[in-house]
Amino acid sequence: MVDLAKITEPLSLKRFAPGPKAPVVLELDLSEGVVDENPGDPIGQLLNRRKQHYLEVVEGIRRGARDPHVAALVVRVDARSFGFARAQELRDCIADFRSTGKPAVAWADSFGEGGNGNLPYYMATAFSEIVLAPTGMVGLTGLQWQQFFLKGATDKLDVEFEVGRRHEYKSAMDTYTETGFTDAHREAVDALLDSFNAQLVEGVTEARGLTEERVRELIGNGPILAEEALDAGLVDRLGYRDQVYSDLLEKVGDEHDAEPRLQFVTRYHRRHTPPPRPRVAGGPGHIAVISASGAITLGRSRRSPMSGGTVMGSDTVGAAFRAARQDPQVRGVVFRVDSGGGSAVASDLIRRESELTKEAGKPVITTMGGVAGSGGYYVALGSDAIVAQPGTITGSIGVITGKPVYGKLLERLGVTTDAVSRGEHAGMFHPDRRFTDSEWERINAILDNTYEDFVAKVARARGRTWDEIHEVAKGRIWTGADARERGLVDELGGLETAVRMVRDRIGEGALPVRVFPRPHPLDRLRQHESSEDLAASDPETTLNPWGTLAGAAARLGLPDAGPLTMPGYWNLR
Repeated sequence: MVDLAKITEPLSLKRFAPGPKAPVVLELDLSEGVVDENPGDPIGQLLNRRKQHYLEVVEGIRRGARDPHVAALVVRVDARSFGFARAQELRDCIADFRSTGKPAVAWADSFGEGGNGNLPYYMATAFSEIVLAPTGMVGLTGLQWQQFFLKGATDKLDVEFEVGRRHEYKSAMDTYTETGFTDAHREAVDALLDSFNAQLVEGVTEARGLTEERVRELIGNGPILAEEALDAGLVDRLGYRDQVYSDLLEKVGDEHDAEPRLQFVTRYHRRHTPPPRPRVAGGPGHIAVISASGAITLGRSRRSPMSGGTVMGSDTVGAAFRAARQDPQVRGVVFRVDSGGGSAVASDLIRRESELTKEAGKPVITTMGGVAGSGGYYVALGSDAIVAQPGTITGSIGVITGKPVYGKLLERLGVTTDAVSRGEHAGMFHPDRRFTDSEWERINAILDNTYEDFVAKVARARGRTWDEIHEVAKGRIWTGADARERGLVDELGGLETAVRMVRDRIGEGALPVRVFPRPHPLDRLRQHESSEDLAASDPETTLNPWGTLAGAAARLGLPDAGPLTMPGYWNLR
């Protein structure tokens, strides 16, 4: 008789049971660049295909910190596309990852080569181990705020600038009207550098176990060669990429008794994030992240896939807030702002839509990126609270306007103008002449009204008096740390801090976070039903004829149509 037990013994079912899941080592390459907003158009997506979305990076690292299958994190550090505030936000993420006991390794070919390496090294100090290539260096050379002043050049060209401002710290046009820092401008810049430098020194001191005096001494002697950096305790060891990866993977494999696998943070996050579900009442809720960056203007937001520039349009951002109010799955909003300002009217329109969303019962928390000043601060006033990193540049509560005057230059070149007008002020903004006295009366009335209204809105939003806000306004810029001390910011932190504050207000601690809105690609091909349509919040893509020189062309007042423009200029004003 056949003994089935003996026949099947070698084929124990244990052999077919799933083995232990391979440990994951998360990988992040910051040299690829990080963006706050994913382009919605095919051209932009193609040109930005290698750039990672910032929300996916942050959420992926925090998810990995609490995933038992994630064993470690390895990051190639590069901060070319980063500002001080974003570097601090990532440092917070790394600190959170390390708090779970998992290793986080930073490696770099060089922290600055023939250039400044303060920021990438500052970011690297958040990791449990720093590895530097033997031929690299640590570019700790200190901080400097340098600004070009073009008045000497414009004087030679016989170009003048007429500028009105409220108040003395509003220095945006000083580039054209001064040959160096004014006393007010220097005072503001000195305060910023003091704050930034203190944050840099404190970060390196605490992370590397050095004294403040020693860190300042090292900065004064920078750049620091690889061997010198190792001896000084700035890095843990010297090694190449292959050595970093082989050592880390071997260590993880030994600890988990299984061969680990590498996975990019963004791929890991997408794989563990369920796709959006249909918008139905009672469906699963989430927190919407509305990102807005670039100069603030009326109309649609615009992105140029050629130059990479973005413009924050009041129509687009306003439509995003309206869509969030109407979406039953959106429980709250995180408003991500990175802007140096722009149109006062457009800023107020965005502020209004944010405020209406808050009043509709959906909490709105604004989190500031590297810069959120002037109009970038204005748009945050409709939210429940404002979050900024210590290194965010914010404030600049003021107003400025002006125009270049080319009259003398045109006269020297033999160029004449003529016009037929109806109305005494019809040509007041034309650059061929200066403002008249009666025109200056209107300019000053606009400046006074805009400033007083701006300060009043800040005072109301911050629960302060007009005079209290005026003392910290006057067009002055502050770091996030200084702004918090002066009551302009509620809490220091970044995206995760803002998400936590929304969850606290809702009372649901596990709500997922999603980029919002995410209209279907076909929405771009159909006509919108109304301005309330979700697809109306989709920004438009523009191909700027100046390409990567778009920013420089705008600053020089060159025509929007690009360098290949027919001579002649006609405009009915």
